[in-house]
Amino acid sequence: MPEATQPDPKRTTPPGRGDATRPTLAHATRGRVLFGGDYNPEQWPEEVWQDDVRLMKEAGVNSVTLGVFSWAKLEPRPGEREFGWLDRLMDLMHAHGIGVVLATPTSSPPPWMGRLHPETLPRDENGQIEWWGSRQHFAHSSATYRRYAAAITEDLAARYGGHPALTMWHINNEYCTYDWGDEAAAAFRSWLQDRYGTLDALNTAWGTAFWSQGYGDWYEVLPPRRAHYMRNPSHVLDFKRFTSDALLECYLAERDIVRRHTPHIPVTTNFMPMWVGQDAWRWAEEEDVVSVDIYPDPRDPFGAQNGALVQDMTRSQAGGGPWMLMEQAAGPVNWRGVNHPKPRGLNRLWSLQAVARGADAVCYFQWRQSRQGSEKFHSGMVSHAGEHGRTFQEVKQLGAELAAIGHEVTGQHIDSSVALLFDWHSWWAGAQDGRLSSEVDLPQIVRSWHRALWEAHLTTAFAHPEHDLSGYGLVVVPQLYLLTDTAIENLLAYVRDGGTLVCGFLTGVADEDDRVRPGGMDARLRELFGIRTLHEWWPLDAGESVDCDGFPEGSQRGSEEGFQGSFRGTLWSEEIEAADADEVAPYKGGELDGLPAVLRKGRAWYVSTLPEPADLRALLTRVAADAGVRPVLDGLPDGVEAVRRGEALFVLNHGRDEVTVDVPGTHRDLLTGAEVTDLLTLGRYGVAVLTS
Repeated sequence: MPEATQPDPKRTTPPGRGDATRPTLAHATRGRVLFGGDYNPEQWPEEVWQDDVRLMKEAGVNSVTLGVFSWAKLEPRPGEREFGWLDRLMDLMHAHGIGVVLATPTSSPPPWMGRLHPETLPRDENGQIEWWGSRQHFAHSSATYRRYAAAITEDLAARYGGHPALTMWHINNEYCTYDWGDEAAAAFRSWLQDRYGTLDALNTAWGTAFWSQGYGDWYEVLPPRRAHYMRNPSHVLDFKRFTSDALLECYLAERDIVRRHTPHIPVTTNFMPMWVGQDAWRWAEEEDVVSVDIYPDPRDPFGAQNGALVQDMTRSQAGGGPWMLMEQAAGPVNWRGVNHPKPRGLNRLWSLQAVARGADAVCYFQWRQSRQGSEKFHSGMVSHAGEHGRTFQEVKQLGAELAAIGHEVTGQHIDSSVALLFDWHSWWAGAQDGRLSSEVDLPQIVRSWHRALWEAHLTTAFAHPEHDLSGYGLVVVPQLYLLTDTAIENLLAYVRDGGTLVCGFLTGVADEDDRVRPGGMDARLRELFGIRTLHEWWPLDAGESVDCDGFPEGSQRGSEEGFQGSFRGTLWSEEIEAADADEVAPYKGGELDGLPAVLRKGRAWYVSTLPEPADLRALLTRVAADAGVRPVLDGLPDGVEAVRRGEALFVLNHGRDEVTVDVPGTHRDLLTGAEVTDLLTLGRYGVAVLTS
C-alpha cells in the first residue's frame, strides 16, 4: 500500500489554501455550472440506462457521480474485479457529453470483508461490533481495511484515469465513522506519542492528577470507552482530534493514489454540514474541490438561513472560491420523523441560493429514485412519478436556468466584510459532559449569530480564529470556549489594527488542553474588553431569560415590536465587574441587577448573554454600520436575500408573498432576459440574477 501523506497531530489549524498549481473545480466546470447528481445505475436493468441518458439530456444534466456505493459490484469476491458494467457506463456518459465524477467505493465494504476480516468492523464505545448491512461499517485504523481500500482505488485509477469522461475524483462518502476498537487504540497511542512525546507531557496535558488517572505505561492508554462516570474531558478531546486525523489518513491514502495516476484531475470528498467528527478547516486544505451535502427541512422557517450558513462556511473552507454542492434533495428526504416534500419552486430557490453564495456545481442525491433499499423514499431528480411528475419538470427548468447563467457566474467570488469565527477544537472541548449547562450547544449559538447577520442582509464569511482577519471590517465570535495563545494574539492584533470585534459569552475560557485559564477568561481578553473580574457564570434554564437595559443607541427596532430601550437575554448570563469599559447594557433585576450585560471598549464588544433574535440583529446592525459595513442593497424586505457574486446581483424572495425590491439603475435579468429598472417584483420563491 502506498504511503499516504500523514496529518500532523500537533497542528490544529490550516496553514493556508495551499498549492496554487493543484487542479480546481474549473477543470470540471469549463465555464458551466455542473448540474447532475449521484447516479446508481447498478440498481436498474441496463435497458433503463438509455432512458436515463435521454432524460439527462432533456434536463441539462452535464455531470454524474458514479460508483459511490459499488464496492460489492466491483469486487464481488476478494481480489476479483468486475469492471465491464462500469466500462459501459463511462463510455455511455462520454458519448452523450456527460462528465463523470468517479467515486472510490470505500465507504461501504462488501459483506465478505466483515465475514472474512472481522477486524475491519468498527466497535462502539461499549465494545460492541457494528455489523455490515448498512454503510460506513469500516474501522478507520484497520490495516486490512486500508489495504483493500487502497487496492480497489489503485485499480480504479489505473483503469479510468485516462478515460475522457472523467472530470473529478470523489473519495469515499461522508466520512463519519468512530471506532473504539483495539487497532484504533494502538493508532491512538501512536498519535499521542507523536503529539506529546512522553507520558509526563501527556499526563500534564490531560491533568491526570485528578481522580488518580496518571498513566505509567503507554499500553494503559485506551480510547475513552464507556466508564463508570464522567470521562476525562482532555482525553475525550484528544480522541476526537485523533478520529478526525485517522479518517483524514484514509482520505489521503486514496487521494494520493488517484493523484499519482491523474495529477490533472481534481479530488474531493463530501462534507456534512458542521459535522462534529471532522475538523473541516484542516480537511479542506487537502481537497482540490471543497464539497458539501445540504438538506434543509422544507418546513423549517429558518431553512433558507441554515442553507446560507452552510454555503458561507463551505465557501470559506474553499478559500473564498467556488465550491460544489454535492448532494441535496429534489423533494423529501427519508430520515426525518416526518419527511415533507418541497413546495413548488423551493428546490429552484435553494439551488440558486447556493450558486449565489459561490457554488459552481448543483447536484443531488440521487438521479433516479430507488425502488428498494433504505432510501427508496428519499427523492430523486426523477421521482417515482417519472418524467411527467412535478419534480422532474422543475429539475428541467433549473437545468435550463443554470445553463443560462453559468458563463456569467462560474469562477466568480463573493466579497464579504464580515467574518464569523468557528473552530472544531473549541466545539469538541466545550461539549464535555461536565460543562455548566447542557442547554449551551455551539451549533445552535452559531446559527443564532449567523441568522442575525443574514436577517441584517450582511454577507458573511467564516474563518478560523488563527486565520488572517485583516480583510474584514467586522469579526464576530459567537462563542470560542477554547482558544490557543496564537488565536488570542490574532484577535488582539485585529482590534489593534483597527478592526471591530463582537464576542459572545463563554469565550477564551480554556487553553488547547482544555485547561481553564486563570480568572475564567484569558487575561489578555479581559483587558481587551475592559473586564476587571469575571466573578461567576450564571447559566439559564430552558425558557428562562434575563432583562437588560439601555440597548445600544441607534438600534432600528420600532415601538410596534414592543421595544422600549431594553432587551432580553437567553441561555446564559455572567457576573462581570467592568474596569475601563463602557457598560453599554446592564442587567435589570435579579441577582445581576446593575452589572454589565454588554460591554464595549473601543472597537471590542463583549456580550455576556444571548440576546433574543431581533435584539441580536439590532446590535449587530448597529455595530456593522459603525464599522462601515453595509448590506448589498438597502431597504430589503424581510425574507429577501441579496448577494453579489462577481458582477451578478442575486435577489431571492424566501417568502410566499409577492415583494417589490429597490434596485437602483437599469439591469438585465439573466434568468428571463427582461430589463429591470429601479424596481424589481418577485413572486413566491422568486429569483432574479441581475447584471448592469
